[in-house]
Amino acid sequence: MTILCVRFQLPPMSEAALPRLLGLLEEFTPVVEALPPDGALADLRGAERYFGRDAVELASVIRVRALALYGVDCVIGAGPGPMLARMALRDARPGLTRAVPEGEEREFLAGKPVAALPGVGTATARTLCEYGLDTLGRVAAAPLSTLQRLVGARTGRELREKANGVDRGRVVPNGVSRSLAADRPFDRDELDPDRHRRALLSAAEELGARLRAVDKVCRTLTLTVRYADRSATTRSRTLKEPTAHSAALARTAYDLYEALGLQRARVRTIALRAEGLTSAEQASHQLTFDPVDEKVRRIEEVADRARAKFGPRAVMPGSLAA
Repeated sequence: MTILCVRFQLPPMSEAALPRLLGLLEEFTPVVEALPPDGALADLRGAERYFGRDAVELASVIRVRALALYGVDCVIGAGPGPMLARMALRDARPGLTRAVPEGEEREFLAGKPVAALPGVGTATARTLCEYGLDTLGRVAAAPLSTLQRLVGARTGRELREKANGVDRGRVVPNGVSRSLAADRPFDRDELDPDRHRRALLSAAEELGARLRAVDKVCRTLTLTVRYADRSATTRSRTLKEPTAHSAALARTAYDLYEALGLQRARVRTIALRAEGLTSAEQASHQLTFDPVDEKVRRIEEVADRARAKFGPRAVMPGSLAA
């Protein structure tokens, strides 16, 4: 086991804390890949030799330091590769590291549903399940020719390799978050468009606050609507100018939603993702003489200071709507 997948249990909208926690991981290895908003991958091959401890022992040290220095607990998955570490993380619990020992990859994967494998989408999972290949153990045992006939030559080959525990991924060091996401799941399948719009507004305000906390702006906004039948629709739009302005993000989210033309759709989750992040200092802003817009931006600054001082609940969702 040489790869750790760490998810820090950060309070909501605490994106600004992630760089400090990444720095903690970099005390053990320079090969750290950020997984915003609250996670990271760390390759400990060199660290195991240097510290004379295996990855699970180092994971315990990382957990203790995160608690002692930042008051943040974490859950950790460990495995021979990034894919297995990510999947182990899903079974992990606070205070314990879920590890997949080398040589036991197939046993770990065998009983899991095929949809649990990274890269397997809804359509592929549905096709495989229709032919009885509903677990990764059955996919691993299926003839390669059968898989290639069902999902294509390249996809079938990669699927069979992954189901057999062959993890060809690697940890790619990065220093900046390239995207931020905010999900709004409903307690039950939701038909009411007004509740859909309120979820969009809440997600847009969260993204705006998190972008401003790390001095970033986004170029693209992506909306994903997941339905009761587990299907999903995704739409993206490039913004007129890079922004972290919550009202601008909310307007774009509303436009994306209206363009879907949903009629009594049973929605399970609404998600927004801000992509193409760049430094706010390097972004241009179109000057405006609209006093309402300037007033809202000033209110945002005050609200951000209140969140920083009193926590994310200091400002009620929807209070900054333009």
